[in-house]
Amino acid sequence: MAISVCVFQTDYYFEYTECDSTGSRWRVAIPHRQGSCSGLPEPVRGTDCTFSCEAGEFLEMSSQQCTSCAAGSYSLGSGVRFDQWDSIPAGFSSLATYMDSGGSGDDSMTCNNSSWTAQGTHLESNRDDCTVALVYAVHLMKQGSVSFDYQYVDSNIFFEFFVNLKSGTNILYWRTTGMLLGGKPVKPVLLKNIQIEGVAYTSECFPCRPGTFSKTPGSSSCDLCPRNTYSGKGASSCTPCSKTQYSQEGWSQCKERPPCSEKDYFQTHTACDSDGKTQILYRWVEPQVCLENVTGSVTLPPSGEKEDCPPCNPGFYMHNSSTCLPCPQGTYSDGTTECQRCPGGTEPSLGYEYKWWNILPRNMKTSCFNVGNSKCDEMNGWEVAGDHIRSGVGGSDNDYLILNLRVPGFKLPTSVDDASATEFGRITFIFETNCSADCELYFMIDVNRKSTNVVESWVGSKLRQAYTHIMTKNASVSYTWAFQRTNKASDVRQYVNDIAKIYSIMVTNAMDGSASGCHACAMMSQRDGSSCVPCPAGHFINKDTNQCQECPPNTFLSGHHIYGQEACQPCGPGSQSNKEHSVCFNDCSFSHMEQNRTLTYDLSALSSVGSIMNGPSFTSKGTKYYHQFNISLCGAEGRKVAMCTDNVTDLSSKDLQNESADLNNFVETFVCQSTIIPADGRGFRTSLSSQSISLADTFLGERMVFIISDLFPESSWKDPDINFFYRSPQPTASCLNGRSTVVTLRCNAEKSARGELTVPSKCPAGTCNGCEFHFLWESSSACPLCTETDYHSIEGACKGGVQDTLYVWNEPKFCTKGVPLPNKTSAHCEVVSLWVKAGIGGGAFMAVLLVCLTCYFWKKNKRLEYKYSRLVMSANKDCELPAADSCALAEGEGEENEDDVVYSNTPSLLGKLKAIASKADGDNSESVQLKSSQSERWVWG
Repeated sequence: MAISVCVFQTDYYFEYTECDSTGSRWRVAIPHRQGSCSGLPEPVRGTDCTFSCEAGEFLEMSSQQCTSCAAGSYSLGSGVRFDQWDSIPAGFSSLATYMDSGGSGDDSMTCNNSSWTAQGTHLESNRDDCTVALVYAVHLMKQGSVSFDYQYVDSNIFFEFFVNLKSGTNILYWRTTGMLLGGKPVKPVLLKNIQIEGVAYTSECFPCRPGTFSKTPGSSSCDLCPRNTYSGKGASSCTPCSKTQYSQEGWSQCKERPPCSEKDYFQTHTACDSDGKTQILYRWVEPQVCLENVTGSVTLPPSGEKEDCPPCNPGFYMHNSSTCLPCPQGTYSDGTTECQRCPGGTEPSLGYEYKWWNILPRNMKTSCFNVGNSKCDEMNGWEVAGDHIRSGVGGSDNDYLILNLRVPGFKLPTSVDDASATEFGRITFIFETNCSADCELYFMIDVNRKSTNVVESWVGSKLRQAYTHIMTKNASVSYTWAFQRTNKASDVRQYVNDIAKIYSIMVTNAMDGSASGCHACAMMSQRDGSSCVPCPAGHFINKDTNQCQECPPNTFLSGHHIYGQEACQPCGPGSQSNKEHSVCFNDCSFSHMEQNRTLTYDLSALSSVGSIMNGPSFTSKGTKYYHQFNISLCGAEGRKVAMCTDNVTDLSSKDLQNESADLNNFVETFVCQSTIIPADGRGFRTSLSSQSISLADTFLGERMVFIISDLFPESSWKDPDINFFYRSPQPTASCLNGRSTVVTLRCNAEKSARGELTVPSKCPAGTCNGCEFHFLWESSSACPLCTETDYHSIEGACKGGVQDTLYVWNEPKFCTKGVPLPNKTSAHCEVVSLWVKAGIGGGAFMAVLLVCLTCYFWKKNKRLEYKYSRLVMSANKDCELPAADSCALAEGEGEENEDDVVYSNTPSLLGKLKAIASKADGDNSESVQLKSSQSERWVWG
């Protein structure tokens, strides 16, 4: 097959080779179809690798010269722009993280169908709880930049952008991860107008997208077509719509005008005139797209009667019957009277109190925002309406209608020391919503112009109610209310009559606020009859001397919101005052009396921040998340040191407690909570932290109890638990009275000094109702300090004249640290003690005495028996008894024959003793039993 020769430039195109080490490149010709022709132009040296054209120009590759873009197109010169999103442009890809659903094969439980989607004017992120990244690769030849517009309003979705621009190939990706907590769908992130600078050149101009135009050559951008005009792709001008049609700004086509209905007009109030009158008016929604004089259309209702203007807001006075001005410094007004100075001994109560809405206050502004629809940019988001301010019409039902109040800072009353204050100000507003769709009202805060964060939101219709937010630090703050009728975009207005109303807004201690009243000087001395001069922190006014006097030890006096307070307040149990006596704090040590015994505790080992991460929990798509709690049990001299931080992308390399205070989103308190999504283990998604909230702004004190709630099992130790009580007064939609936290310390000698934190098994999230949080901290540090009553002594045996005494703890041991065990002691001892010797001696003496007595009586008894035996033998010879006086033997008679006596019957020893006893009783007669060959006889003598 013959190959034709490439003759026309339509047969091929030019392209540069990669740059070599010297920064050079070559221009080469490449056929549109490989092998389709031959005879291509020879390669020629190209431009320098860093060469680029100016904005509005492109590099014409044939001549390698910069050429202006034609009308209807544009060029950035050394950059690229993506502003048309009918589909995802070439080079972009949407990558979803696959979550294993446990092998069930159910595709709904995975992220296969999750992606960024094109919505014409913008890109929209996924609405589920999958992790989806929008990825784009770009090759930069020089230092570049990237810019884009985005809308990010839902704190239940994590939004991250990763960029590290440098020469060479760069990977950009925008990543979202949703958290479907409670089944509420997340609101997607919207993205548009992505522009990247730093590419070496562009070889063509980009045509203007439909709805835009560029009328002059060499344009670097395209303009939106005005209202009631339209254009197609690459237009150099816009075409007007017919009279029966309309279009919004930037539309690519016209639509038929519908008949006017009740949804096409709204109610408003006129400003006060010179007579102090106002009236209700009805106006068409601008721009008016409906037709009035057609069948089925409605007309505007008639205007209302003129009425008296509402009074001025507190802190203002009426000027020229139509204008309200703030009261001068040092004066006050309730809004209906002239400004007047505060009485002696008082000072003005500064702040804002807006409850009458005839005009928008000077420090408030309103706007309309929609990243996917710019037609509401010039509209008012809210309209004043006499006794309230209400959401405006907007350009579409999914617009965000914005109301903003700027507070430059807070000025505490002179009776309050900034260093001791825990509340610098508060905002309270009363509102209601009336909706037929999925409307939502957001309340947001931007502190020190860093980033705007959603504090609370309300979905659907809500009855009239109040909400309060407390400022715990002195800073410039912007309060924002945003109302959205629906989050579903549509060109047809369906919910224009869904409204939000705010009846009143009150801010205390505003730096540039006006005074609606006066309050008494507290802890003050008075000067000039009206100004209050503060005493130093921790001092009170002595009424007798009218001088400042320092508070006694372990008492404090901060004066915060306690006007007229003149006495120092005692610190709670276990707390002490700082050296200025301006605040009480707990130094993690205290004493307690129990059964005439003082128990002392040293909790210093628990003074540093403790953490616990419970879970894991899983969303419906399988995304794993945890709740992390950081607990500062005692703080640091009254300061709250537990910190929870948002937007932490790598928890493994960061210490939350050491993060800089300049981080955009963090809370610093006694107890805080963050939602943590761990890394996926494959390097695609690092750990994320968000939704940080405070659970304990104020330490209330501690109490010792033996029985606690049934949330935790009973302790096996005899020592009582110590309950630390905290409170966060910040109300939420679920917790109208704020949140409370109880940290229970339990003695467990088997645990380390730092111990272990746990949550109730019945409530693994730390709370059963979302408002009351409970934690159990088991530690040996929660045991009382040891005293002399916690050990006993054991004495050893006397060995070698030495006796040892050992000291051992009572078992089981219920104490820690404190008094140490005494060392072993030794003392001199004797082998046999004195009392033992005395006993032995006395026993020996009694034994000898008994033997002697026994021998004596035995001898005497033998003599007596002998005498009687001789007498009996003598009587037997004469066959008659001798006379009574001759029966006895003479002394010594017959002694020589004692050994010859023969006893006929030997008596027992018992019998002998009885005989002796009978004799001892004084009986004069004796009886002896004699035996002869003939008969037995009894002899009495």
